[in-house]
Order: sequence, then structure tokens, then C-alpha cells
Amino acid sequence: MRHRYLVSYDICDKKRLRTVFKKMNGYGDAVQLSVFSCELSDKERELMIGVLDAIIHHDQDQVMIVDLGPVDGLERTRIKVLGRKDPPPTNDPLVV
Repeated sequence: MRHRYLVSYDICDKKRLRTVFKKMNGYGDAVQLSVFSCELSDKERELMIGVLDAIIHHDQDQVMIVDLGPVDGLERTRIKVLGRKDPPPTNDPLVV
């Protein structure tokens, strides 16, 4: 069964921050700066945790993973967003 996870991170080093952001793009969708919404199986969640665990410095950085429950359509009632509905712009260059 797939669950929706809210993943938020606070990374002190810019290089590690970029690395975490790039890795997280493979697991979910950016909903805010340093916040991702991910629909993952148990195995995918464990893989994601392993990848992040290998990148972060545990004495400086923090990753928070919140299980919002099964992906069954009810997650829309669990999340309330005020203001802008799209993810914020990034400072990364746009290549067309």
C-alpha cells in the first residue's frame, strides 16, 4: 500500500542542500522550498531514507518525514493550503 509523505529538510551546506533537492525530485513533488510531497511504498520510503541518511550530516542537518496516511484520495482533506497553490520559483537556471 502506498502512503503520502510530507518530507521537509533543513540542510546547512549549499552543496548538500542541492544534492538533497535533486535526490528528492526522484521521490516526489516540491510543494515549497525544502518541502516535498511523496507517494511511496514501504520499500521506496526505506530507499529514500537510506539515500538521505548517506547525504546529510547528522550533527548539522535535519530531515523530517511525516506519514499522512494511505493514498486513497483523503489526503486532500488532510492538507490545507492558504495562498499560492503552485510551488515557489527556484533560483536554478531554466533550460529550454
